[in-house]
Amino acid sequence: MALLFNKLLKPLRVPFGGGGFFACLMLSLMGFTATAAELKPIDNQNVVEIGYVPPVAGSYELQRIMTAADGDVLDIEGRRQRLQRYTGGKVTLLSFIYSSCADPSGCPYAYMVFHSLKARLERDAGLHDKVRLVSLSFDPKRDTPQMLKLYAGDNALPNQPVEWDFLTTASLRELLPILDDFGQDVYLELDPVTGQPLGSLSHVLKVFLIDRDHLVREVYTTVYLQADIVYNDILTLLMEQGLPRP
Repeated sequence: MALLFNKLLKPLRVPFGGGGFFACLMLSLMGFTATAAELKPIDNQNVVEIGYVPPVAGSYELQRIMTAADGDVLDIEGRRQRLQRYTGGKVTLLSFIYSSCADPSGCPYAYMVFHSLKARLERDAGLHDKVRLVSLSFDPKRDTPQMLKLYAGDNALPNQPVEWDFLTTASLRELLPILDDFGQDVYLELDPVTGQPLGSLSHVLKVFLIDRDHLVREVYTTVYLQADIVYNDILTLLMEQGLPRP
């Protein structure tokens, strides 16, 4: 009986990336608010190793995939900004996250890789102020600016050599066009018995490397989101755009 019960409660996955009105209706059911206690710790043990030595930076070319999406976002102080402000002028690494994510190969893993890259980039004074990191929430109901400020901690402090911006949106309506333009699918998990949201979201991890001209040049999924690979791709873009490297 217990096994049957568990199977009955297996969550359904309802896409809301691009779901329009249906998505707004479904997410409006999620009327709960996260607390600091719900923030999941970053597990540094969940690292995917692919046994791959990346090519030397500057020895290859990254394709111009698409123009990065724009839209209205909120920073951790609650100020309304345009996303385009965070995708130009510097090489940008952008990921979609939500603060209560518990999937070790999802948001916590991206957070860990970003943290590692930030530390590595900051050790090279020649890279200061040339690269930014952006974490954009796809859970605006719970990830308010105040919640993201807690989630970010010291990583979002101002005047750092490598900035890391944590952004959200004021509503799902403002978020959906951004998800659509980036091709980021997100699923709301429902209880198949009651049809009610279970409070968790699922997504395929995607991280976007964007050049100084707002062009997406690489898209990483979990397997290829490796600090060494991304670091060399960042250097490749900087070299392409005029920064000499040894």
